[in-house]
Amino acid sequence: MGGVEDDEPPTKRVKASSGELRSLLNYSLLSEPLTGSLGDSMARPLPSQGDEEMVGTKGVIKRVEFVRIITKALYTLGYEKSGALLEQESGIPLHSSVVNLLRQQVLSGNWDESVATLHKIGLSDETVVKSASFLILEQKFFEFLEKDKIMDALMTLRTEIAPLCINTSRVHDLSACIVSPSRRLLLGLSSQDIVSANSRSKLLEKLQKLLPPTVMVPERRLEHLVEQALSVQREACVFHNSLDSALSLYSDHQCGKDQIPSRTLQVLQAHRDEVWYLQFSHNGKYLASSSIDRSAIIWEVNEDGGVSLKHTLTGHQKPVLTVSWSPDDRQLLTCGIEEAIRRWDVSSGECLHIYEKAGVGLISCGWLPDGKRVFSGMTDKSICMWDLDGKELECWKGQRTLKISDMALTNDGKRIITMCRENAILLLDREAKGDRLIEEDQTVTSFSLSRDNKFLLVNLLNQEIHLWSIDGDIKLVSKYKGHKRTRFVIRSCFGGFDQAFIASGSEDSQLIYHHELTNRPQQT
Repeated sequence: MGGVEDDEPPTKRVKASSGELRSLLNYSLLSEPLTGSLGDSMARPLPSQGDEEMVGTKGVIKRVEFVRIITKALYTLGYEKSGALLEQESGIPLHSSVVNLLRQQVLSGNWDESVATLHKIGLSDETVVKSASFLILEQKFFEFLEKDKIMDALMTLRTEIAPLCINTSRVHDLSACIVSPSRRLLLGLSSQDIVSANSRSKLLEKLQKLLPPTVMVPERRLEHLVEQALSVQREACVFHNSLDSALSLYSDHQCGKDQIPSRTLQVLQAHRDEVWYLQFSHNGKYLASSSIDRSAIIWEVNEDGGVSLKHTLTGHQKPVLTVSWSPDDRQLLTCGIEEAIRRWDVSSGECLHIYEKAGVGLISCGWLPDGKRVFSGMTDKSICMWDLDGKELECWKGQRTLKISDMALTNDGKRIITMCRENAILLLDREAKGDRLIEEDQTVTSFSLSRDNKFLLVNLLNQEIHLWSIDGDIKLVSKYKGHKRTRFVIRSCFGGFDQAFIASGSEDSQLIYHHELTNRPQQT
């Protein structure tokens, strides 16, 4: 048999010096590879009876494939008797007799027989045959090494693995394991990994991924197909806005409009004039609003979902343009239009610091991820950064921002995003010191960054919303229409489960929802 046997007394095993081993290894790597042909004998095919029979109403599911996948699922779930009974009753074996023999030989460590059986499967792709043979012989090599059969391991490497003429770098790694046993640890292998029954099972898993699925059914294939079907149903559902646990195999998935906010629950009326900006805290416990009445308000979200006034923040001399929550939600920045930034303590409502610059107005505000630095766009079109005490740390001069400007910072703190021209958005890389631009044909009125920092939602003067991908190459993904804008700045944002929706305000008192994938607007 070709398995690794351990019946030879340790005292009679051949020992070789490091110099002799290096000499033999050099000879093996320089010698001509042995040639060999694939076996001509083919594996006995699965029973042909019913091969063309279809199941299902569409006539696209082959009965043999369907039964084999179910059988595989039963074995994977641990229902060994049920799996065997299905094979027997259907007359459709999970694997051919040749593949079953290969599996048994691998688990028993009969390596030479395994390689011979592999050639009998009848694979047309010689590269696959060589790669599978490499995996089997590599396991044989390691088990020889672990049993201290150095010369047997060396002969396996010289006469069986190297002649395959594939994966040369791995062959060099294996040869190094002979001279230096510690090299095995660098390859992520321990003695327990090599000799355990689990290692041979893992080898079968590797072979299964390598061989065609018609030869060995992939692991968890049925689960994968079901998950695919559920994903298709979920993505086709324009109202899907719930956790995946709501999906069921018992019926096709379809959400109703009740999954989308469509009725007023509460009206907040503490401001005395137009509200310009709203932002929830990261933990969802607070809502901040800013107004033309020169105030900002911190609202608290109660356990029952209701919202109550916590603090009214006053002190700005001009309308409050925007707000920004600190990463830990303990502090809030408010920015008066072309005026100053104020930093507030959320718990007490106290103003902790005022950021301003002589002769220059501030028009936007934000935090760096560490919560120890803040930044702002300036009326001189620069971007400045301060520590919490107001010391200026950096300033980017030039055409960096506009007088009315949204601004965002990616979660890693590396990129600042701002409007630099009427029809252009700047992506400033703080580390690479490089700029990239998103250029539109129309005037940009506002933008919103997705939570994962991969997409930018841009509102335009012509009543369109554009979705841009900024992860890697910048490209326009989709366009959305439906909202009305004539006088005011209209904002849009990502929202819903997994941020699959785009919500936009509208001057006709409508709230417009777009499903990111379907691009079909819904009005409430």
